[in-house]
Amino acid sequence: MNLPKKCLVDTNVPIKANDAREPSAIPDDLVDCVARCVDAIEQVMKHGGLVMDYDNEIYDEYLNKLCLSGQKGMGDAFMKWVHDHGWDFSKVDRVPLFKEAESYNEFPVHPGLENFDPSDRKFVATANAHPDKPPILQATDSKWWGWKDALAEVGINVRFLCPDYVKNKYSEKFKT
Repeated sequence: MNLPKKCLVDTNVPIKANDAREPSAIPDDLVDCVARCVDAIEQVMKHGGLVMDYDNEIYDEYLNKLCLSGQKGMGDAFMKWVHDHGWDFSKVDRVPLFKEAESYNEFPVHPGLENFDPSDRKFVATANAHPDKPPILQATDSKWWGWKDALAEVGINVRFLCPDYVKNKYSEKFKT
């Protein structure tokens, strides 16, 4: 898999990458997904290009869901890498956000995004505020499938690492 030079990584990507530590426990429909998440995390750590918000809201979410020791799995190794290298990113790749209630001034205005999950708005706002509008890597959060078209209309690209899985889960949840 070839990743863009710059990207944001939704928290579910390193979480899913951690599943590789117990391959026998991975459901059959997620085996390829876990492998793609591991590959994406490895590429980001090897080549850099991670885009984050300046106030560490993304970092704090990672820290809340992953192990900082870096010892449990590839996602935890990513957490340690972000901790150790996060302030080495260029100023352009540490994007300031201006929070307003449960959203951000940088979150795009679009009727299809009005009900966007408040906890995920930081990823979209960061991508939108960055001059390159880097894509957001997404693993298994099926809600994003329903927002992908509206996001594309405002110039935000979501790169689904597990598109078949996400599409099927979205269809099951929302009966489309």
